[in-house]
Amino acid sequence: MSALENVYNIGKPDREIDNDILKPLESFPTKLWYIAFGLATAGVVMFWSIAGYSFVKGLGIFAINTPVGWGFYIINFVFWIGIGHAGTLISAILYLFRQRWRTTINRAAEAMTIFAVMTALTFPVLHLGRPWLIFFFFPYPNERGPLWVNFRSPLLWDVFAISTYFTVSLIFWYMGLVPDLATMRDRLVNIEAKTKLGNTLLKLRKNVVNILSIGWVGSAKTWIHYEKMVLILAAISTPLVFSVHSIVSFDFATSVIPGWHATIFPPYFVAGAIYSGFAMVMTIMIISREVFGLKQYVTLKHLENMALVILLTGMMVSFAYTTEFVMAYYSANDMEQYVFLNRLKGPYAWSFWTMFTCNVVSPHFMWFKKLRTNIYVLFAISIVVNIGMWFERFVIIVTSLHRDYLPSSWDLYVPTFFDYAMLVGSFGWFFFWYLIFVRALPQIAVAELKADEAGDKAKGFGH
Repeated sequence: MSALENVYNIGKPDREIDNDILKPLESFPTKLWYIAFGLATAGVVMFWSIAGYSFVKGLGIFAINTPVGWGFYIINFVFWIGIGHAGTLISAILYLFRQRWRTTINRAAEAMTIFAVMTALTFPVLHLGRPWLIFFFFPYPNERGPLWVNFRSPLLWDVFAISTYFTVSLIFWYMGLVPDLATMRDRLVNIEAKTKLGNTLLKLRKNVVNILSIGWVGSAKTWIHYEKMVLILAAISTPLVFSVHSIVSFDFATSVIPGWHATIFPPYFVAGAIYSGFAMVMTIMIISREVFGLKQYVTLKHLENMALVILLTGMMVSFAYTTEFVMAYYSANDMEQYVFLNRLKGPYAWSFWTMFTCNVVSPHFMWFKKLRTNIYVLFAISIVVNIGMWFERFVIIVTSLHRDYLPSSWDLYVPTFFDYAMLVGSFGWFFFWYLIFVRALPQIAVAELKADEAGDKAKGFGH
């Protein structure tokens, strides 16, 4: 049976599954990991160095100006929040629909969600200019008299929505890890003879894993309560998938800026978030299956299913683009129509057509089974889609602001070195945490995978 067909039934005993998936955690990193981690660390240093420099010199080091008050910081914020959506969708919605193909990708997708939200949250905080005053965002009894936060502001809704999303996603991720942490705990008891790790480091690692596994014993009663807990968390997380990016879209949709004031934004942003999130999951899972030898677990069928989701959400995003232009045409509003003509033919037309090519044209290669089961094609398209989704946010923000109601205040937005460096540094910050994750915790949900295998064997499909 080929890897493409052998999607659900791996046919391996539990011990072999443990060995395959936990092997990276029980051996020294490879040169490739050190190189990747070194590059990510360099990105982190650059990111926070420039952030610190901006505290000293002010936000003037970036390209923001009078009409374009929102620049790369907010573009990156919306981009990274979108990346974080696939993890919760895979964990919660696909779980509720009992989609078994999620089992081998949900752990990495959940981790990606945590790190993407951590990355996204840095940008609005730094964009304040005085991030040490972030506590002004939170409603609490204070000495400022009647001065409270503006509960009608969508920027405040972001604070509540994203903090809730991050908290629930973190709990979901951690609770899913508990059975696997218990497996790691049990293996560490006899691992000292098989590894070159020093006794002090090994003892520290055993103690940490033992604490994090919170006394898991794996009894039938424990599993019954665990399944109920996962079901409740999935039910709580499902509305968050739709609400968080909808609320992020309200930052634009509740304004009166031409190009932003549109009721289509909430579903449009949610579809775009799932689109870019699945593309990023595909990118990291293709790398993981090649580097860590997980081809028997992350099969071509898993990647094909993700490709079909990308195709579906890509068509939804394409429909939203078309709807925007049609509604601008029917609006009979000169300024609204001008904004969209400016996107097509103005000074930033190159960004619009880049977005269009990446987001509208590239997914249609997924119609062909031969292409959507080709690793190189999938990897290339996953990269292209996220490039396009970043440019989508650039188009929405910059082209709607740089030419506003008063031609006398029009100006171009020309990103500086610091803008580009912060963009590159954000990827360094994201992959810094993700690379630590793949060396410290299992990338695949071992317990869930073994449970699926046991179910197959009980039905007579096992080897």
